[in-house]
Amino acid sequence: MKEYYRALSVAGSDSGGGAGIQADLKTFSALGCYGMTVITALTAQNTVGVTGIQAVPPEFIALQMEAVLTDIGADAVKIGMLHSVEVISKVAEELQKHDCKTLVLDPVMVTRNGDKLLQDDAVQSLRERLFPLAAVITPNLAEASILLGRTISERSQMAGACRELARMGCSRVFLKGGALGGLSSTDFFYDDGNGELLELESPRIDTANNHGTGCTISSAITAKLAGGADLLNAVTEAKAYINGALQGGADVKTGGGHGPVHHFHNWWRVS
Repeated sequence: MKEYYRALSVAGSDSGGGAGIQADLKTFSALGCYGMTVITALTAQNTVGVTGIQAVPPEFIALQMEAVLTDIGADAVKIGMLHSVEVISKVAEELQKHDCKTLVLDPVMVTRNGDKLLQDDAVQSLRERLFPLAAVITPNLAEASILLGRTISERSQMAGACRELARMGCSRVFLKGGALGGLSSTDFFYDDGNGELLELESPRIDTANNHGTGCTISSAITAKLAGGADLLNAVTEAKAYINGALQGGADVKTGGGHGPVHHFHNWWRVS
């Protein structure tokens, strides 16, 4: 019998379909993985913003993880929105209980529109409980600023930020720089184990359709790892995938704000 590459997303639901588990499942599918989900929160959300969040009880989050991991299993796990200390603790317990070794941690804290998705007292818990379990963390500039306690808003600050973040418990950092202005979009990958620092630069795509880019590139890394790629190749291939998804959805009208990327740009075009 054949087997699928299996990728699990532990994250919040985006009712607008552009970010969260919806973006993760689309990405997993586009990149050849069987996708599964553990829903940590429901959001009332569209391209304009978040109007409500309904938390899922930690015990039910654990029940979802138990159901998936004891039967289907996972080759790689992506962690997204975890809104409270209690949820972080429960997810960490389940990951350790089921010996999940390939973990991509996207420390989701705020939306592109500035809506808070993580309680203030949960930041330290995220660092203490989940950073040590992760193969790589994938913060954006706003999240790196929260973690480091100072504003990271320039390309010249990103290399130093990567090195500091790598001392917080996870030695490998993919710092997303998409929020910077300019003609190019630059992300940094840093591996504290060998001191390697890689700049991943691509032309900036002029579009408002960038909702869910952070979720998408993190889940693309997860899918590539699930398929057997090493981390460096997973990061570079995920960068290429998100560039294609941004380009593919650049001129598509979806909602009145920041529309989604085109996750299936390699498979079909919008007519």
